[in-house]
Parts: sequence; C-alpha cells; structure tokens
Amino acid sequence: MSKQTRATQMLEKRGVAFTVHRYDYDPGADRVGLQAAEALGEPASRVLKTLMALVDGKPVCIILPSDREASMKKVAAAFGGKSAQMMKPPDAERVTGYMVGGISPFGQRREVPTLMEETALAEEFVFLNGGQRGLQVRLDPKVALEATGGKAAALIA
Repeated sequence: MSKQTRATQMLEKRGVAFTVHRYDYDPGADRVGLQAAEALGEPASRVLKTLMALVDGKPVCIILPSDREASMKKVAAAFGGKSAQMMKPPDAERVTGYMVGGISPFGQRREVPTLMEETALAEEFVFLNGGQRGLQVRLDPKVALEATGGKAAALIA
C-alpha cells in the first residue's frame, strides 16, 4: 500500500498538517467506517466517512461521523436543493477517482461541493479516508473542512 495518494499529495501541497494511519481493511464489513474506527481504536464519532450523493441530480460530497446516517432531507436543504439521494457506487468511483471504501474528500478527480456534519467540528482531531482502502489521515476537523473548501451543516438524521 502506498503512502502517497492524490489525497495525501493534495494535503501536502496545501501545507496541511496530518499524519497517516493504516489499518487492515475488511472488504466484507457491513459498515466500513465503523470497521475503521474499531481497527484504529478510536470512537466512531472521530472517524468520519466520506459519502457521495446527488442533490437535484448534481454530485456532492458529505462527511459524517462513521456511526451516523445522513438525512437526505437535511442534505438537500443544506445544498439548497429539493431532493437528495446516495450516489451509486460506480458513479461515485467515476466522479472521485477513488474506489468505494477508499473515497477521500481530498484530491477527488472532480471538485464537487462538500459539507461536513457540524458536530464533527467539536472533535480535537478526526480521521478521514486518505484515498485508499485501509489508509486514514488524522487532522484537525476545521483544517480538514478548509482543505475541502466546504462548509459545516446539520446533516444527520
């Protein structure tokens, strides 16, 4: 597994302070984010998942604590749209350039609007996918949000 991904390269290029953490990715896990939290020995609220969705048919990126679910109604409203739905995995892979289970909010192939669940900003640090299955980056959530060019909003059900 490479330490260098488009995600880590983008963070380095922007001068973002982060550390890289590996874990044994389980492709059979029901919920990848929860499996990552357990493998890293961190609370699920601190290990964030990156999800790709469509708001009024346009791709968006949402970042949530791995133990929470997005409210599609809140997601649509936060992006100023009428309806939202999760993006199909092949479409998410095509838009981001990452494999499902390794989708990072950093260094995506195509820049899309990004929102982070506002409760994540209360954490001292968070883990986000580093662009490969089994690779997480640890950084300040406010810095992570700034690096994505996104905003914080209430997104959870």
